[in-house]
Amino acid sequence: MNAVLIALLLLPLLGAVATLAPLGADPQAADRRALRLGVAVTGAVLLLTVVLAVGFDHGAPSRMQAVTDLRWIPAIGVRLHLGVDGISLPLIVLTALLTFLCAVYSTKRLPDGEGTPSARSFTGLLLLLEVGMLATFAVLDLVLFFVAFEIVLIPMYFLIARWGSGQRVPAANRFILYTLLGSAVMLLGFLLIGTEAGTFDMTELAAAHGSGLSHTTQVIAALAIVAGLAVKAPAWPLHSWLPDAHTSAPTVGSVLLAGVLLKMGTYGLVRVLLPIVPDGTATFAPYLGALAAVGIVYGSLACLALARPGAKGDLKRLIAYSSVGHMGFVLLGIASLTPVGVNGALFANIAHGLITGLLFFLVGAVKDRYGTADLDTLAGSTGAALYGRAPRIGALLAFAAVASLGLPGLAGFWGELLAMFGAFDPAAGLSRPAFVTYMVIAGLGTLLTAGYLLLVVKRVCMGDPSAPPAGRPTGAGQPAVVAEIPDIRPYEAVSWSPLAALTLVAGLWPALLLGLSDPAVKHLLGGG
Repeated sequence: MNAVLIALLLLPLLGAVATLAPLGADPQAADRRALRLGVAVTGAVLLLTVVLAVGFDHGAPSRMQAVTDLRWIPAIGVRLHLGVDGISLPLIVLTALLTFLCAVYSTKRLPDGEGTPSARSFTGLLLLLEVGMLATFAVLDLVLFFVAFEIVLIPMYFLIARWGSGQRVPAANRFILYTLLGSAVMLLGFLLIGTEAGTFDMTELAAAHGSGLSHTTQVIAALAIVAGLAVKAPAWPLHSWLPDAHTSAPTVGSVLLAGVLLKMGTYGLVRVLLPIVPDGTATFAPYLGALAAVGIVYGSLACLALARPGAKGDLKRLIAYSSVGHMGFVLLGIASLTPVGVNGALFANIAHGLITGLLFFLVGAVKDRYGTADLDTLAGSTGAALYGRAPRIGALLAFAAVASLGLPGLAGFWGELLAMFGAFDPAAGLSRPAFVTYMVIAGLGTLLTAGYLLLVVKRVCMGDPSAPPAGRPTGAGQPAVVAEIPDIRPYEAVSWSPLAALTLVAGLWPALLLGLSDPAVKHLLGGG
């Protein structure tokens, strides 16, 4: 199985290199072959993740499996250490699935780029992005984690800056400046831990559970790591790069940014912060919980402001702000330092990736059809009437919205519930009154979330289908003529159906994820 894990990382890397090779004199034919190559490589990676999941020993999810451990940089003790457990396996599968769906979607809907868009460059960046995302969840060395964390920045920067829309270059610049600064601060924390403990190996450090690191060292390292990872999470108030990046990114960029890249920050908090510097983590847990609670309400209020009539709110921007609120529940669960809370955080990670990935796909389709994602323009005076004009898209959008607001039976419910349970009874040493207050604030956030999502469904899905479609007004004195709005196309059905199905499966069978994560979480919190 370790060969399977290595192949997971090598395949997209080799695929990215292959896009640089000459593919013929005809640029259009070369672009078509590059897009097919992207589907083939990401499909093979997805198949390997299925093999990895099937071959995983589900009876021992707390044990690192498919392990490769080789000397890499002996001078500073850095090792090529790879492995998966019940925490990282679901994230690896989610990453492979979303990347494959994005590759399939791009074969028919390559985003418009600056000048003449090159499918070869786009495919190469997408595959390189997949390498960094998968490696982040598979590496077990702090230096390698930092390297993998950084690999994703360059391809995502160019996906936004070259294939985005609107203020894409400023948005891409803001994205990379924020994340690079956060990564630099995080690296300082890693170096402090490595030099004090004498190793960068994450499994050895987790087993030591802080022994060999003084309280002061743990506090300083935890502060640096929290600050760096909170930027990527994103935690309020370090989130301000996110709405601009999502608004300007192409559809597949937004799907991967929300579905995977945000999870890298919260995964780092669980994998690095909790087991390696437990004393430092306990010191900052109340503050992290407070930021999480504020972020939940702030994100929901921002979405309500964008959803109201007359606000000229962009749907992609609204979903980006919703991510601030949803990831607040993840941070609250982690801050509780309890197995229940951390399991809820990990479940919410996967649920958010599935649901928000589907939402960004749907909003991208609406924008393609109407030529805008502006909510006021879409809704007009009666509503965009997707139920009448494109009933399948309208129904799927309503499904994703109620999943996002946490309807029981769908994936969004369990993570938020468990995160609030964790806050209700936090770990020993934490102030229960403070965390119960955070839980109450988070509960208020769920009500606000339901408010703005139902308002979006009302304005986008309902309305009079006989009214002129948004952006296509009839001339003076002319009767209103309803233009045809294409419903779900075959390639869209292929790209979206797995996310909708898994949202339902995870909601009805939460043990599918919790059975993997619970033993691994208890192992980490107990000094695994």
